[in-house]
Amino acid sequence: MEYEIGTDETVSTAVVRAVGAVEGRNPQSLRPLTNVLDTEALDALFACRGDGAARIGGRLSFVYSACRLTVDNGEYLTVQLLDTRHGDTRRSGEERRSVG
Repeated sequence: MEYEIGTDETVSTAVVRAVGAVEGRNPQSLRPLTNVLDTEALDALFACRGDGAARIGGRLSFVYSACRLTVDNGEYLTVQLLDTRHGDTRRSGEERRSVG
């Protein structure tokens, strides 16, 4: 699933919303993202620079819940549902859902 991160939401908020949508769960029922990574650092990595200028470039990939996520430039999020039935991280079928 491709998710465009809104100008009014943080990257960490977008991650939780997108994973909830892909897994068909209420975002509040997910394991807290703060138990997986430092959300302040994640948001700061893609936030505007001190002078207000947008950061250019940057990509980060990680696993959260049953999904592999890639953040591109703090603007786009790619979410791939993982196949966890066998305790591995192979991708499941090409299931895609829209958010919003």
